[in-house]
Amino acid sequence: MAKLTPYFYSNDAKAQAKFYVEALGGEIQHQMTYGQAPGTEEAMKDKIIHMSFTAAGVSFYIADSMHEPPGQGVPYDLNLEFKTEAEAREAFAKLSEGGKVIMPLEKQFWGTLFGRLQDPFGVTWQISTEA
Repeated sequence: MAKLTPYFYSNDAKAQAKFYVEALGGEIQHQMTYGQAPGTEEAMKDKIIHMSFTAAGVSFYIADSMHEPPGQGVPYDLNLEFKTEAEAREAFAKLSEGGKVIMPLEKQFWGTLFGRLQDPFGVTWQISTEA
């Protein structure tokens, strides 16, 4: 059995992780900077080489991209499914701050709330409620 942990590459890992923790509730559990690795250039010393955090009860990893700018608009969505409508609405509102709503969070024909958004870091999220 495997465990899936989304791993983000970022232009500003500290800010992006903080955004998710504040928007969805959670905490930063561990972080390591490039400065902790031998032979790191001075300009990279404060950048994140690896960070683990939780948001909405889900584990994530994130790092600052060292070699090339991270791409935006990747061909997948991250889906968060909530037990209550209130939790879903709060997460949708907070994640979409500074981003854009792709599909408003609304009751769907299949009976649950569903909406899509792109957060300010270019990650596309689906927010839904349990059936």
